[in-house]
Amino acid sequence: MDLGLTKKRALVCGASAGLGKAIAEALVHEGADVVICARDEQRVQATAKAIGAYGIACDLNAPGAAVKLVDAATKKLGGIDILVTNTGGPPKGLFQEITSAAWQTGFQALWLATTEAISAALPAMRAQKWGRILLVTSVAAKEPMPGLTVSNGLRAGLLGMAKSLSIEVAADGVTVNALLPGYTRTERLKELKTPEDAMIAQIPARRLGDAEELGALAAFLASARAAYVTGQAIACDGGYLHGL
Repeated sequence: MDLGLTKKRALVCGASAGLGKAIAEALVHEGADVVICARDEQRVQATAKAIGAYGIACDLNAPGAAVKLVDAATKKLGGIDILVTNTGGPPKGLFQEITSAAWQTGFQALWLATTEAISAALPAMRAQKWGRILLVTSVAAKEPMPGLTVSNGLRAGLLGMAKSLSIEVAADGVTVNALLPGYTRTERLKELKTPEDAMIAQIPARRLGDAEELGALAAFLASARAAYVTGQAIACDGGYLHGL
């Protein structure tokens, strides 16, 4: 199937490894011109070279960094047709263990970096009557995970924001969708230190996901073929979510 992504211009955040890298790699494979970003200069450039993308070092935990990133990627590519927002998950913690500073840090990384990037990229998409915005969140946005209080709270809010935005921009040819990965083999999963057997026992498919599976879903949603899919929160989780 030709997804119609040849020469489309994409910015994928948090893409030196894991889910972001898999999404960027899938877009490159489909013929898109891709910029990836990550905090570590050496790592992002190495990944960019390996997958055939451009790399920009950027710390999205810094206020205003997302706007500067979109500007730099726009200059590199000549525009942005596809924006994939993706940031690392905040530390674990029960509610009474989380400080105000931790909430602020999580809000900057998960919320403001996302909304600022979208705000910067959106006007050009609306003007050209074509755009794809994908938010990489988590199944925790719909089904809270134990000990991930900051992630559970902020990611759920992003779904409301994405749905509202999708209604505003649908007539302009811009789609907005959220990707909800479940337990997937990444470095983030190792950080959570949850026993693999315990995770697999909760998944009807009885295995962990592969990052490439989320990458394939993202490539479709970013494509011309998915022009009528917008305002959706789509899980790639092996059946983990129990709700309708």
